Amino acid sequence: MPTLNIVLLEPQIPQNTGNIARTCAATGARLHLIGPMGFTVDDRKLKRAGLDYWHLLDITYYDSWEDFASKNSGPCFFFSTKAPRRYTDMQYPDGTYLVFGREDAGLPESLLQQHQAACVRLPMRDAARSLNLSNTVAVAVYEALRQWDFPDLLDHGQPRQFQWDEP
Repeated sequence: MPTLNIVLLEPQIPQNTGNIARTCAATGARLHLIGPMGFTVDDRKLKRAGLDYWHLLDITYYDSWEDFASKNSGPCFFFSTKAPRRYTDMQYPDGTYLVFGREDAGLPESLLQQHQAACVRLPMRDAARSLNLSNTVAVAVYEALRQWDFPDLLDHGQPRQFQWDEP
């Protein structure tokens, strides 16, 4: 199964990180949290947003971007409202790292400048400042998984009170 990595650089809002953790748990993506963070990992808002999926997570913590970069290699894609290309224009290979910045400031422009060819954005109206971080991560995760044909993910459901007709 291909490996997808979600990287949050200095997340500030525990509910967003909890929602992202839940997305990672449901899809098998690995979660990388880089400090300093705006909350502690035992924050009850963080735990509540992630519900009871914490045992399904592969999560790693880092002190800084430098700490993360020294321990990981692979293609990185940097999500920013300042980016010049759409996230759908990229091919996400196995081992991809999708990198997201702080809710209030995004990724540092120095990091974007160092990785210009890998900076992507979600299209949105000019008057909108940005999308919610957890929503952006979910869209990005599912684009990579769509490109990989949703490996090892259940792609059908069954109602409790009736059976689907065969297609």
